Amino acid sequence: MDTMRDRFVDVTTRLLGEDPRLAVVLADITAAAFAPAQERHPDRVVNVGIREQLLIGAAGGLALSGMRPIAHTFASFLIERPFEQVKLDLTHQGVGAVLVSAAGSYDWPAGGRTHMSPGDVALLDTLPDWTVHVPGHPDEAERLLRHAYADGDRTVYVRLSAHQNAAPVAVEPGRFSTVRTGTRGVVLAVGPMLDAVLAATEGLDVTVLYAATVRPFDAAGLRAAVGDRADVVLVEPYLAGTSAGAAHEALADRPHRVLGLGVPREEHRHYGSIAEHLAAYGLDAAALRERIGTFLW
Repeated sequence: MDTMRDRFVDVTTRLLGEDPRLAVVLADITAAAFAPAQERHPDRVVNVGIREQLLIGAAGGLALSGMRPIAHTFASFLIERPFEQVKLDLTHQGVGAVLVSAAGSYDWPAGGRTHMSPGDVALLDTLPDWTVHVPGHPDEAERLLRHAYADGDRTVYVRLSAHQNAAPVAVEPGRFSTVRTGTRGVVLAVGPMLDAVLAATEGLDVTVLYAATVRPFDAAGLRAAVGDRADVVLVEPYLAGTSAGAAHEALADRPHRVLGLGVPREEHRHYGSIAEHLAAYGLDAAALRERIGTFLW
């Protein structure tokens, strides 16, 4: 199986050949994979080097000139390091761009804390009008990347990860998908957390929703799923509770409980693997089953 990042390179390379308005801005990361595209489109594939503030500034300038820019690097360097430029050069200027990340919360533990970004979606929540896609499979990544590129002049964040589910879901951008139905509560799995959630809830009388788009938050989809029992567990691959406020707002007119599971705020100062980080955060199937069961029963 290819990775989400592989699919991003393939899809974006093809789009560059189809649309002269599209431009790609890189900051060394994945630059080698885009070398063939840069040879064909030297004016529209730009590598600014390890200058992430310039990465976003260049994307903003391209957008102001009428281009549809895609900016790409690791999540910590795409959202956290140049956040002032994201705020001013994109949101404040009222121009659109597609920001495509890699490395997520724990994809490359050997890279250390500098390459981990569990707070990226929560940070973007401080800004208005962002669309945020969190695919869980390369097929979903392709669908959401194409949607993001074609989404007018909106600002869109596509959060790619090496952590992925075994099979894709037929996602509809902006809508939650119902994967399993039950009566004792709702578990909302975000992106690559779906496989673990399905394993954790096997045999349990719960509804499992799947979100590959988290902003805008599908309030109507959540409301339809909860029915008379508004107990909700959010399982997110980034900072725990990132979407709790959106869930509370969606259910504000009815009694409800929300449990937010995800990456904790405290640091785990070890390298390890993705699987070991998930276990440490209580996000593997065994830990999720216990935490979900304790909350709902």
